[in-house]
Amino acid sequence: MTISDAHDSSQFGSAQRTQIRMRLSAAAINGFLPAAVIVLMGYFTLASPVFLSSENLMAIVTQNAPTFIVAGALGVMLMAGYVDLSIGSVLAVSGVAAGLAFTSWGAVPGIGVGIGIGIVAGCINGSLVGLLDWSPIVVTLGMLAFGRGLAQYLAPNSVFGFPDTIVELGSGSWLGVSYLAWGAAIVSACLIVMMARLPVGRHITAIGVNTRAAFLAGIRVKPIVFGLYLMVGVAAGLAGILQVARLDSAPSGTLGLGFEITVLTAVLLGGIPFTGGRGFVWRVLLGVWLMGVLRNGIILLNMGPEVASMITGGVLVLAAGLEASRRFLRSR
Repeated sequence: MTISDAHDSSQFGSAQRTQIRMRLSAAAINGFLPAAVIVLMGYFTLASPVFLSSENLMAIVTQNAPTFIVAGALGVMLMAGYVDLSIGSVLAVSGVAAGLAFTSWGAVPGIGVGIGIGIVAGCINGSLVGLLDWSPIVVTLGMLAFGRGLAQYLAPNSVFGFPDTIVELGSGSWLGVSYLAWGAAIVSACLIVMMARLPVGRHITAIGVNTRAAFLAGIRVKPIVFGLYLMVGVAAGLAGILQVARLDSAPSGTLGLGFEITVLTAVLLGGIPFTGGRGFVWRVLLGVWLMGVLRNGIILLNMGPEVASMITGGVLVLAAGLEASRRFLRSR
């Protein structure tokens, strides 16, 4: 073997080792979320004998059912490279408006009002961002502020006294699974099938990869983006109804407060970047589960709500760090 051959062989071996290290690093980053869920559940199981009971696990799913619904929808939107920061306020307005309608007109009209508010909000955001190409952050931040003020204007005080049907929706169950959990499972399954099996799922991902190229390939970019904002609006409206049904009241001052932070944290933990172009709905749902387990465990250990807020913020920063690591590995 000549010196040149030995040098080439050494370079090839070095490149191969670098590639192996990068693959191992990527696998470690992608495996962080499942590993974190297992470790957290193990820790809380040891710290509290109540944690692993079927009643407590079902309570986690039920309490986070609105988050599962909206996070799944927002995750799909983020795959296209768009974001909606108004989800907490849309949830609040939908819940408050539905609560007022429940007390005046009954269950079915109230549900219609709550979903209708979500449709209107989604159409406004979708028209301004999807059709007119305005900044999604600016538009949805404006909707966030407007929606919060509107919710408090509609009901300065908490709304309560809902029909029995709504109370049953929030606290009842079927086959041992709460109605709220069933609702979250159905919506989540539909989103997973849409992204994995339907052409629109591939179109959404293509928009996130390169909007211009997607348009030149014949994908109807603007209608799809409009539809994504409409979908997220409907999801937030449905979440508002489920939330007030679970609470049996609609407190306009606190309903949905900080909801967008929790949802964004779960979505980013699920590995969907702000730039879009990739991601899986099931990982977003796992991110919601992680956040739910974390909050539930903090309550079981008698820690204050301020601890939960600090940990949520820390997890959000951690999620951003994981995404930065993914970008670094892809650029190598």
